[in-house]
Amino acid sequence: MDEELHERVREAIKSIPEGSVATYGDIADLTKAPSPRLVGKVLAEDGHDLPWHRVLRANGTPAPHLAGEQLARLRAEGVLADGDKVDLRRHRWADVVPEEEPGLF
Repeated sequence: MDEELHERVREAIKSIPEGSVATYGDIADLTKAPSPRLVGKVLAEDGHDLPWHRVLRANGTPAPHLAGEQLARLRAEGVLADGDKVDLRRHRWADVVPEEEPGLF
């Protein structure tokens, strides 16, 4: 991965506002990354100083090994989950919602 793409992914994650979430795919689309997995790789290798807890899987769930801490951090920001699933229609970051899907909110 080139350094420019790495920094675009980091900047996009930094930009997710408190109380909002995005999916790995949202960040990949926004930054033109080739796949959501690359976003996960950036977070795993260089995400300690980012609001990593605001990035979820496509179905609105956290990574299983991080679920407890991730959901606790999101609750502290006002993002509520139904069990372990966040309602993306309610909490998804508006800047990453495609124009052709305005009904998400």
